[in-house]
Amino acid sequence: MPKKQFRLPRWVGISVLLGGVTSFSMVAGALLAISLETTPLQQSDLSAEEAAIFTSDDPIATGSNLRLPRLTRPVNILLLGIKVTSSDLNDYDAIYEDGYDALVNSFEGLSDTMLLLRFDPSNESVSVLSVPRDTRTNVNGAVTKINEANRQGGPALSAQSVSELLGGVSIDRYVRINVQGVEKLIDAIGGVEVNVPKDMKYQDDSQHLYINLKAGKQRLDGDQALQFLRFRYDDNGDIGRVQRQQLFMRSLAQQALNPTTIARLPKILSVIQSNVDTNLSVEELVALVGYGAQTDRANVQMLMLPGSFSSYDDYDLSYWIPNYSEIDVLADQYFGLSNTYSISEQIDPSYLRIAIQDGTYDDVAVQSLADNLYDTGYMNVAIARSLRSPLSTTKIVAQRGDVASARAIQQFLGVGEVWVESTGDLNSDITIQLGEDWLSEHGEAL
Repeated sequence: MPKKQFRLPRWVGISVLLGGVTSFSMVAGALLAISLETTPLQQSDLSAEEAAIFTSDDPIATGSNLRLPRLTRPVNILLLGIKVTSSDLNDYDAIYEDGYDALVNSFEGLSDTMLLLRFDPSNESVSVLSVPRDTRTNVNGAVTKINEANRQGGPALSAQSVSELLGGVSIDRYVRINVQGVEKLIDAIGGVEVNVPKDMKYQDDSQHLYINLKAGKQRLDGDQALQFLRFRYDDNGDIGRVQRQQLFMRSLAQQALNPTTIARLPKILSVIQSNVDTNLSVEELVALVGYGAQTDRANVQMLMLPGSFSSYDDYDLSYWIPNYSEIDVLADQYFGLSNTYSISEQIDPSYLRIAIQDGTYDDVAVQSLADNLYDTGYMNVAIARSLRSPLSTTKIVAQRGDVASARAIQQFLGVGEVWVESTGDLNSDITIQLGEDWLSEHGEAL
């Protein structure tokens, strides 16, 4: 079989890992072009010691000639987004574009994005944990930022560092995609419609980085999508960028399920096949595609590593300082660290930190809700910055994964949807993004 036929499916797996952005018909189309193989689709060689870090000998999918492969157990996959310029590599001749250091097609260097994904057929869920690149942790025996792991030891050291950070969570497979692959992907699917939350403008010639986006709902092409994903030059730094990445993944998942995108599959596969490195086999990729296609979006949980910003007085560099007690709870609940913690317990309402973000443009309604929450026993309620765009349906955001408390608030409100993601107020446990449905339900009482 020609070699190119083995390379085609790489993006199929990545599309799932970036938010379940595929459909079952994509699987069938891909299978017309390839036969199922178990050889890992890797562009980098792992030593026996490095390969042993991943649970590669434990099958995660099964299938036959009569049916498509399917997941047989929960699987944790580390996804690394790599941004590399020619000056980052010691053995690479510098390349310049318009006089500036150019991006290169490489999987070496610092990881710009780090996600741990868990596909769990036992409860039909997908959990996505964003690990900020500035997380202060142990990498290869030294305390540094976690994005150093890929530069020092590739995917194996990255997986080992993440596993140790999460208290021993096992990591089954890895996927690395470089920044050029992301840009080409977005162009291949015809752009992504995103609500840019604010004006974004930044220029750094040394990084070959030029960002200039206006606030508002718009369709971003590949270059603009990279600007949106890489912007981190505001008060929240890399943490704000993590929040925007989660918003982007939600938008990408919704768009990629339409027939127009599915029709672009051959182009998608052809333009980014050289921009992905993974130890997933074709069979495993197809199993993930099928699983992702059948997962309800409400069962896709987007989390962020619990922690806080470092103080300027503590370190010379800026870090995200992990909160290990909260990490232990999150790892147990969402990533299978043990079987002793199955569901979250509702926090005492008097201790629960609630933030209200207004999407109604009705100050009276917002204050009324805050007062009602306080009178009910929620003693720590704050009115945060309003949303830039009106919201039709209220979102109760479990900012730190506390689903039980979010559902209790949903029951109190009588409206809205519970979302497990980290797109709310950073200082909250639960963020209520108040929508017009609450006005329709309670307007006469205001």
